[in-house]
Amino acid sequence: MTNTTLPDLTIVIPVKDERDTLHALYEQICATLDRTGDHFEIIFIDDGSTDGSFDIMRELHEKDARVRALRFRCNYGKSPALAAGFAAAQGNIVVTIDADLQDDPTEIPHLLEKLGEGYDLVSGWKKNRRDSFSKRLFSKVFNFVVSRASGIPLHDFNCGLKCYRREVLDQVRLYGEMHRFVPVMAGWYGFKIAEVTVTHHPRRKGRSKYGSERVIRGFLDFGTVMFFTRYVQRPSHLFGRIGISIGLFGFVAFVISLVFIWMGKMEAGGIALASSIILAMMSFQSVFLGLVAEMLTFLHRREEPPYFVNERLG
Repeated sequence: MTNTTLPDLTIVIPVKDERDTLHALYEQICATLDRTGDHFEIIFIDDGSTDGSFDIMRELHEKDARVRALRFRCNYGKSPALAAGFAAAQGNIVVTIDADLQDDPTEIPHLLEKLGEGYDLVSGWKKNRRDSFSKRLFSKVFNFVVSRASGIPLHDFNCGLKCYRREVLDQVRLYGEMHRFVPVMAGWYGFKIAEVTVTHHPRRKGRSKYGSERVIRGFLDFGTVMFFTRYVQRPSHLFGRIGISIGLFGFVAFVISLVFIWMGKMEAGGIALASSIILAMMSFQSVFLGLVAEMLTFLHRREEPPYFVNERLG
């Protein structure tokens, strides 16, 4: 099948070792969108798969010109995979969906319908999540903390099924593990965000890429997002708070040292004062250097993409 007209809708699918699900996923997407009459394209991004997933992508591309594929040299992660897909997308509306068939492609029209109500980003909510208890527990804690801290009233930041207008993706840049925080960054830029309940299926093939390390990375990246959304244009507010805290800590340490000295414990007073000051300075330097590094990364990522495409189809 060939098609030379630019699509209105792009489906972006990051893939890591999901060979057994790609045919079924392609067929379900096509069956759903062919019924709606949407003019669409599908972009697979092979994020360093070792199970032959790209061979399936090649088959689908040769069968259907609406299917395109990017192949990374190695595993860079989901955010770089999505960023590459967004950069290659030709549609004015972009839908993301995971390749493991746990997200249901028949939900795509529901997201598009909600987007048509005047929203810029629509996120799926796996209300009845079909995963292990530990995964559901970590997800609930993570989503609660992010929602309360960011002020974005979503229940499921981790849902891979999302729908975006092109303007959102042109404004928000991805690196690290930032993909789950696109709604937070979009909300900060003033875009309208909505959420719809979507069907979630148990994993039938392959294995989950989820682990405790991912949870830790998620919270660390959330801290980065909060810094950039709240302080990147006013870093003096953050550093001022840190400075005041350190000053108070130093004042308390100074008072304690005076008490020790008044009690005649000169050595203890000196050690207490010196230790407190040293620890306070170490803490300040650690926080300062970490945030400066993040700021440099933030600026650098606008200049070159955090991935290398090894092969491109379509």
